[in-house]
Amino acid sequence: MDILSLLADPSAWAALLTLIVLEVVLGIDNLVFIAILSNKLPAGQQQKARRIGLILALVMRIGLLMLIGWLVTLQTPLFDLGLRGAPGPHGQPTFETAFSGRDLILLAGGLFLLWKATKEIHHSMEPEDNSGDLLDKTKGAAELTFTAAIVQIIALDVVFSIDSILTAVGMTDEIPIMVTAVVITVGIMLVAADPLARFIENNPTLVMLALSFLVMIGLVLIADGFGFHVPKGYIYAAMGFSVAVEVLNMAQRNRRLKNSAAKQETA
Repeated sequence: MDILSLLADPSAWAALLTLIVLEVVLGIDNLVFIAILSNKLPAGQQQKARRIGLILALVMRIGLLMLIGWLVTLQTPLFDLGLRGAPGPHGQPTFETAFSGRDLILLAGGLFLLWKATKEIHHSMEPEDNSGDLLDKTKGAAELTFTAAIVQIIALDVVFSIDSILTAVGMTDEIPIMVTAVVITVGIMLVAADPLARFIENNPTLVMLALSFLVMIGLVLIADGFGFHVPKGYIYAAMGFSVAVEVLNMAQRNRRLKNSAAKQETA
């Protein structure tokens, strides 16, 4: 179908809007990771790291769309360990050990997220520990830190990009619609990246909450790699509820601080 026909097709517009919403939701994980990682860099490098990370995500997603035929083959099993979990409520095994290329990528990405989030939680709990690669503020280490941050962002971009594109493939067969949705989604993420990073940095309690989200997402990726599919709606509903509770806690803390300051002024 040519571009003019797509523009005149209401179903194409519906598919585009649906894809944009799905891609934005799926991109939250990636954006949170980039925000936390970039906030560990010197102030002058943070925005640059976020921009590079998201632009690379856009390039990779468009590149994967151009290789859509190869990408679909990633879902073909490469080997099978011959193990199965007990049957679930619908008669399907609770987990599988027939691993495809996509499964291996999800497992690697999940393990990486678990390692990275756990490491950052440790650094948050032990701020005096300067042995970590993200805490050294010397010039040489800062340059290495920036390079390491970009490498880690690229690694997670690969995982999230493959998951995102496979979702897009399941929604429509039209490459132009998928490319447009990806470009718009990354554009939205570029706009939201700096405010999100500042919000997380200005509210330290949110850092631990965001890191716990990354641990949960890592576990979900590992489960998905083993064939145990957790509905994404449950994950994002839990994340949304946690954020709402934390926002109420922040509002309560701010009100207490204002009341305390007012009492000191009148005393």
